[in-house]
Amino acid sequence: MSEEWSFEKDDFLTTTPYEALYAYHKEPFTHAAKMEELAAYSVSKGFKGFKTMYKKYVESLKAQSGTIYIDNVTNFTNQPLELNAGDWEADDSGIFKKNGYNDEVACPHPIMPVERLVNIDTGEEKLQLAFRKGTIWRKIIVSKTVLASSNKVTELAGSGIAVTSQNARAFIQYISDMENMNYYLIPEKKSIGRFGYIPDEGFSPFVDGLIFDGDVNFKAMFQTVRSRGSETKWLETAAEVREMSTTAKIILAASFASVLLEPLNCLPFFVHLWGVDSGTGKTVALMVAASVWGDPAVGAYVKTFDGTVVGMEKTAAFLNNLPFCLDELQLAKDSKGRTTFDVYKLAQGVGRTRGNRSGGVDLTPTWRNCILTTGESPLTGTASGAGAVNRVIDIECKSAQAVIKDGMRISGAVKRNYGFAGRKFVERLYQPGVIDQVSERYRELFRILSDRDTTEKQAMAAAAIILADELACQWIFSGQQPLTIEQVSEFLASKAAVSAGDRGYKYLCDWVTQNSNKLCGRSENPNIEVLGALEDGRAYIIRSVFERILQDAGYSTAAMISYLKQENLIETRGRANTRGKRINGIPTECFCLRLPAVDLDDEEDPNDLPL
Repeated sequence: MSEEWSFEKDDFLTTTPYEALYAYHKEPFTHAAKMEELAAYSVSKGFKGFKTMYKKYVESLKAQSGTIYIDNVTNFTNQPLELNAGDWEADDSGIFKKNGYNDEVACPHPIMPVERLVNIDTGEEKLQLAFRKGTIWRKIIVSKTVLASSNKVTELAGSGIAVTSQNARAFIQYISDMENMNYYLIPEKKSIGRFGYIPDEGFSPFVDGLIFDGDVNFKAMFQTVRSRGSETKWLETAAEVREMSTTAKIILAASFASVLLEPLNCLPFFVHLWGVDSGTGKTVALMVAASVWGDPAVGAYVKTFDGTVVGMEKTAAFLNNLPFCLDELQLAKDSKGRTTFDVYKLAQGVGRTRGNRSGGVDLTPTWRNCILTTGESPLTGTASGAGAVNRVIDIECKSAQAVIKDGMRISGAVKRNYGFAGRKFVERLYQPGVIDQVSERYRELFRILSDRDTTEKQAMAAAAIILADELACQWIFSGQQPLTIEQVSEFLASKAAVSAGDRGYKYLCDWVTQNSNKLCGRSENPNIEVLGALEDGRAYIIRSVFERILQDAGYSTAAMISYLKQENLIETRGRANTRGKRINGIPTECFCLRLPAVDLDDEEDPNDLPL
């Protein structure tokens, strides 16, 4: 290089070296190579800013003739890409261009688009911008709708980009020009804003080169799904946990089962561990289940019930096929101790359809996964609908039989070692031909479970759990015994327990017992409220009272009456649902409830009495 160039420091303040370089302007590659050589040579001679001076030289030639052209490239120190800047001057002092006698400033510091991202689910395009303030380059992913609006683009100021209402228009124009002039130079990559199966791509986040472009609030959670520590240590801990209790086996299997729901076309379901006793290992069991996929610390992958309905919907949609782990149901109770959490909101697998400011509707969130939860009370109550009870496997945890023993040691182990089994499980699951074999075994398990005293939805959930444990024992826990149908069936709700009608009828019968003194037909005492009558194994309940009882308990009046008529548990008059009865001497419309015959355990059998 020194043989070709023989300039001294002072020569760079004349036009001589720039004329020498401009002689190559018709040969783009040679011109670019010579520019780099001269720039390095000028530095060796103690002169900095060669490229900037060369741009000024070319501008002067343009001003003289108007017919000389040369690409104007970005000139940022340590820039990720070199892009054609067009009419913009883009160097370490910022980005600007001549606008008459003034400079139009787009940004006072280096910034440029470095990647174009196309979301696989929505098709939305975003740009990854690289910017530098100081010595470190930082990156941010921004929606193109933001980069197209002078009102929205100022939001980037919160991320450290110097864009204000004053330079917003110039900033937008600069980014747009850079993308359009360098469309084929800026790499295009696929992106995703969720976990789970992606058609023709694989399973997020286990797809190489796939970039997360979702809600920034989920970025931290996205990063929790990773591996850390020793796979051998995790396997030893998980194998030990599986031997501690059937419940521990079930919740660990449910974590694997979550990724089976999509290929098996199953509905989401809950596995809920509950118990009033502390120290049974419910939370630790949940952490072990979460450690299959990532960091199991509460607040990392594991969340609590202390959240809004919208927040939980978005989190479920973000997890998509990975298990949703929620701890401490009691955080979702109101001041009266009533649970405000609605099982249906997550069990349906579809969020609310919401409108947006533009007059359209947002993309409806969907998910298909297992929801693993813990709490001090059951997830469903006596007044819960059949659909809610159907979708929950409630498992009571008692201090006499802890789910996990030595919880401090186990939780510490899985916090240090996690994230290996999930990826391995998914990779085996999506190998050619495996899904077909898995589906056949699932149908077999579902058929066997459906023949028992449980509902189809309970059988569906149980079949997925048993199948997942069988696969985990083949692929992960070599040599261990999988869950059996008998072990899981113990925790499934019977058809009668699921039926809201059956539970409502029992509730009404209990109410009759509690208020039998008020079902006296007639009372001379004005202090006694008369609500109906009791005669010959039947309870006559005043219509308005009957409806209020059901509403206060959370049952649908119309649905309950339909069930009672169908099961012949109320006596009616023709097409009416009530019968006439004199209450306090006044003809009154009442619901006539047939009371069940009950075997009494506190009375002696007359046949056993001594003669």
